[in-house]
Amino acid sequence: MHEQKRVVVLLGGRSAEREVSLNTGAQVASALSERGFDVVTVDTGVPGFVSEIESSHADVAFICLHGRFGEDGTVQGLLELLDLPYVGSGVLASALAMNKVMSKHFYTLAGLTTPAYVTVKRGLPYDVAAITAELGDKTVVKPADEGSSVGMTIVSDPARLGEAIEFAFGFDPLVLVERFEPGAEVTVGVIGNEEPIALPTLEIVPQNAFYDYESKYVPGMSRHIIPARVSEDARAECQRLAVEAHRLLGCTGMSRSDTIVTPDGDVFLLETNTIPGMTKTSLLPDAAAAAGIPFPELCERLVGLALEEWASRRG
Repeated sequence: MHEQKRVVVLLGGRSAEREVSLNTGAQVASALSERGFDVVTVDTGVPGFVSEIESSHADVAFICLHGRFGEDGTVQGLLELLDLPYVGSGVLASALAMNKVMSKHFYTLAGLTTPAYVTVKRGLPYDVAAITAELGDKTVVKPADEGSSVGMTIVSDPARLGEAIEFAFGFDPLVLVERFEPGAEVTVGVIGNEEPIALPTLEIVPQNAFYDYESKYVPGMSRHIIPARVSEDARAECQRLAVEAHRLLGCTGMSRSDTIVTPDGDVFLLETNTIPGMTKTSLLPDAAAAAGIPFPELCERLVGLALEEWASRRG
């Protein structure tokens, strides 16, 4: 059957995470070829890529694009117009999850525990003293629409908060400021459409002060511990929050939600990624391997979920 299924792997793109996407795409393409699929790759960062997608005559697209113009619903909308099934979440879920401010609003409305936060917008005044009074001296500042910790700062001195906000404005006009919650960084991958399941908890131990861009992508800069070194109750809550976030945002295929487990055992949901890293050593594939799902099989499953979701949406 696989010989009859052609997959176009979309990689590269124009975001700050282009190099990571190229690596992800190459590994996914190799894994799918190993499972017997007919695979072609298209770099969406070069002119004429839409024509390349059309001329590939693919049965399904595997999106390996991170950040803007890939994870934010734009490419998903293009594929909808091309009537081409694709791996991962649809337009709305992708856009909601990518925008950290919108996803935080949804978490809060749904009663999912998430750190207290405020938002600031470029060009409008903001009061550093008032933000500090509301959130505490230690905060996390993030651009709304960037991934992989791009533009993010952990602020320990309130006197540096304004500087961190202005730095984040360099990446996005909308910025999220969160209360810093200390604890173990635990991420949970989720796989599925109508009945999503949580993968084992994975604790991230970065060499740097936090899980920044270098920690994510430079070998040896972080350790993955499966299962996370937290209580059974905390693990269960991390998994529950990840599945609830997947459902709440309308995700399909896969997602990965990041949480913090405090020393007291409280669990806070931070954000949800709809196109998590998909190299063999990335977080979601690492957790899948711990659950007995090798990387090539994981890629094959995701293609199957994409075709299943596409068929269900069209009756």
